[in-house]
Amino acid sequence: MDLTYFDNSATTQPCEQAVKKIEEMLTACWGNPSSLHSLGFAAEEELNEARRAVAKSLSCMPEEVYFTSGGTESDNLAIFGAAKARQKRGMHIVTTQIEHPAVLNTMAALEKEGFTITYLAPDSEGHISAQAVREAVRPDTILVSLMAVNNEVGTILPVETARDAIREQNAPALLHVDAVQAYGKLPLAPGRQGIDLMTVSAHKIHGPKGVGALFVKKGVHIAARVFGGGQERNLRPGTEGMPLIAGFGAAVRVLPDLAAEEERIRALNRRLRERLAGMGGVTIHSPEDALPYILSFSACPVRAETMLHFLSERGICVSSGSACAKGKASHVLTAMRLPKEQIESSLRVSFSRNNTEQEVDALADALAEGLSTLAARSSLRARLKKS
Repeated sequence: MDLTYFDNSATTQPCEQAVKKIEEMLTACWGNPSSLHSLGFAAEEELNEARRAVAKSLSCMPEEVYFTSGGTESDNLAIFGAAKARQKRGMHIVTTQIEHPAVLNTMAALEKEGFTITYLAPDSEGHISAQAVREAVRPDTILVSLMAVNNEVGTILPVETARDAIREQNAPALLHVDAVQAYGKLPLAPGRQGIDLMTVSAHKIHGPKGVGALFVKKGVHIAARVFGGGQERNLRPGTEGMPLIAGFGAAVRVLPDLAAEEERIRALNRRLRERLAGMGGVTIHSPEDALPYILSFSACPVRAETMLHFLSERGICVSSGSACAKGKASHVLTAMRLPKEQIESSLRVSFSRNNTEQEVDALADALAEGLSTLAARSSLRARLKKS
């Protein structure tokens, strides 16, 4: 059975270049980059090349890039590090209700330590209003953390407004942006955008799992969370995972032209939207101005888990929301105050450069079949239950 994969916001298929580089690092260039011999020097050069590649993709300096184990660690390091470094200047932090758990759970931990967190609520389409951001930032705000793109519905958050609000309030706040879903899809230049800290991850751009990076703007200080031998300029010490880091760099170097690829993905998104519009019971949650790589919708009255299994049996992979939620009700759709039946039947389709029009049509056909078949079963069960 051929596999049709539409769960790219959860993870992407590693590209050939990343796989080859990882194999090379495991078999031919396996030295410790801190070692003072030929194998060590070769590994160090691979480390430098990967750092330069990520820096180029972010239009920043290589020394502003710190490698981590992925998006979760980068988020934790940025938020805890900023809070601890600036707590003498204030204890107030601004974020949103629709952040990734790596952010929300870190905020919950800081609340237990006495920090005050303002959680901004989205509207029914998942937008965070610019006005709400302006009103939330105070003179004692020490950190604002907003995701660039929401991972469930694709809305783009007002990062520039947050930067301006910090300046207007003359607040000592650092601006952190979780750009995991935006990286490799939108042009990012955190230094020029007035962003102090930015999180990116390799496995969302056809690189390996287990590696990511944190951009820390030159001159910005955050507190370290781990202590060791001085690697990553003491901010994230430990022997570097060179196969993964080098694989990350390889994936970055073959990223397609962002504008051209977004246009192609937008066409796929539009095609699926048009097909969904003709299906009864389907409600699209992602607004028209969302990043086209993500499309969230409900297929009532079929529960998401039931539809997922139906599609999976036909070789089609989608998700019911964030993979990190592991089947729990979406906190994003709940914050958007959607009806319970829509939340329970919500599906997320996320595109990558590997997807085609034929795959979109195959997905739409399978969804139509599933709605017809499974909705009839659901209706029959409901009638039997009543009788």
